[in-house]
Amino acid sequence: MLVGIDIGGTKTAIVAGREGPDGLTVLGRAAFPTAPAERSWQVVLAAAAAEARRLVERHTDAGERLSGVGVTCGGPLDSRRGLVLSPPNLPGWDEVPVTRELGQALGCPAFLKNDANACALAEWRYGAGRGVRTMVFLTFGTGMGGGLIIDGRLYEGTNDLGGEVGHLKVAEDGPEGYGKRGSFEGFCSGGGIAKLARAAAEERLSRGERVGFCPTAGGLDAISARAVGEAAAAGDPLAREILATSGTYLGRGLALIIDIINPERIVIGSIYARCTRFLQPSMQAAIEREALPAAVRVCSVVPAELGEAIGDYACLTVAADGIWKQNGGST
Repeated sequence: MLVGIDIGGTKTAIVAGREGPDGLTVLGRAAFPTAPAERSWQVVLAAAAAEARRLVERHTDAGERLSGVGVTCGGPLDSRRGLVLSPPNLPGWDEVPVTRELGQALGCPAFLKNDANACALAEWRYGAGRGVRTMVFLTFGTGMGGGLIIDGRLYEGTNDLGGEVGHLKVAEDGPEGYGKRGSFEGFCSGGGIAKLARAAAEERLSRGERVGFCPTAGGLDAISARAVGEAAAAGDPLAREILATSGTYLGRGLALIIDIINPERIVIGSIYARCTRFLQPSMQAAIEREALPAAVRVCSVVPAELGEAIGDYACLTVAADGIWKQNGGST
């Protein structure tokens, strides 16, 4: 039996699962809010441990025991020491010994990974990255995070900053993401697409034109990447133009990654998986224009396979991977 705990700024999710010959099976799930100010890290971790015990009791077979706990969280963190290091979305979480606290509370080893790295492991083992030795995973969700599988092992870097591709600069100017204007995240994330859409909508509205994805309530500030994607699916030409722009910059960022890493596969989640047909043509054109042809020929760019379940798979994969390493594994 494995337990995964995904600690987010809004909510904390706890999942119980089991690894078998056919992969991971999710057995049960619970969640509670993380956000209220009165919820200190001690309160959150105690609640997570209590929910984990309830799930284990409900789903454990006779004679089975809890083998390990995998914890995922946004950075910065120190995965080797099991510390969460003051993430911007978790105020007050300063050098929190997550693995020590949860390991003691649940009586088994606990392991910690950056959430993008954990998703990379999950897609590599159980999703769209199966069977390759070198893979790049990109979140393309609210932000642009990345995880690197190089020569059959997760590469985390010297201090867990390996794969932070969202900080790459792909243009001299553009939407701000990751604290940098013109960044990869600025063009290729939910927040970035919303900013592109607001700028385009403001221009059209100033000319008296109607904008289909601009809600009557909230105006420009209420425009979201999801609304742009839905409008594109309904045939809105401006929404499709915005996604094509994002796709161009996605291709520019991927060209850099392809030239440097020379991966077999790039797996992209969330918005890319939902909007592939609107992002892929301009993305592919930019890749072919800017990356080394020989590297492009051996690299496929595909949507993630685990979908909405990726968070559950990611934290369970951290537990499975940690136990495997303890038993002599080398990835």
